[in-house]
Amino acid sequence: MSRVAQQTPQSIQEEGRVDPGTGRTPMGRFSPRAFARSHGRGCRVWPTNADSLIAHQRRLAAATPEPWTFDAATAIIGGCWVCFPRGLVGPGSDHDPAWSAAMIMFGGRMLEQQVISGIARAAYVPGLMALRLGPLMEQTVRALTHRPDVLLLDATAGDHPRRAGLALHLGAELDVPTIGVTHRPLVAHGEWPRDQRGVTSPLMIEDSVVGCWLRTQSGVRPLAVHPGWRIDLGTAVAVVTTLTRRRRTPEPLRRARQLARRARAQAANPNRDSQPAKGHLSRG
Repeated sequence: MSRVAQQTPQSIQEEGRVDPGTGRTPMGRFSPRAFARSHGRGCRVWPTNADSLIAHQRRLAAATPEPWTFDAATAIIGGCWVCFPRGLVGPGSDHDPAWSAAMIMFGGRMLEQQVISGIARAAYVPGLMALRLGPLMEQTVRALTHRPDVLLLDATAGDHPRRAGLALHLGAELDVPTIGVTHRPLVAHGEWPRDQRGVTSPLMIEDSVVGCWLRTQSGVRPLAVHPGWRIDLGTAVAVVTTLTRRRRTPEPLRRARQLARRARAQAANPNRDSQPAKGHLSRG
């Protein structure tokens, strides 16, 4: 795997005084060195076959981590997105090229971004996305100097055959609260909410609410919101609503998507400047 791009504004490189317990500066930001000390161990070993992943998913679904509390004034919010070559059809394979982008924002400003190119570890199988993308996404987020307070990604969580989609799994591996945002559910069902920004309707599996539809903008299709690691549904809706005041897609996720697609375009045409392609969210 190779790192394609990196951008870290000088303003967040200044460490300041650091609380040794939290790794934060007085401004509420994570110190680069403190983050490196706490997450320098590298990536975990992810399950490598369906049986081991399914067993791990069942353990994750039974976990009860402490919920995270959202504070819009201080939250550092990240997004992570993976894209594949244009024209890829079918479930793909275990050697598909992939571009994974991660970025973080604070107060509406981009603080840092990373792109890593790599390969998929498996073909796409519904419910087993972690085999295909988990290690690459973890590596990309860990390449960030600063740890996000919450991470958004194009994946599901409780909306999953074993109630443990990639949004939940990645959050547990990183120990970072996570929210999945997708274009449609994976296995859950539910009617769309009325056409008004901020309105929700439940996504159900049998009698359990596992997520919701959320109208981020009037007049456009709602998004499926999936509370992941250390996140309840109300908090997930609050975060996504805060990040979609101007556009349908939450801003950190939208920018990560642009960044990954720009890296893909540059890899295909290294001598040309490329513009991010338009598109929509897929199922996680």
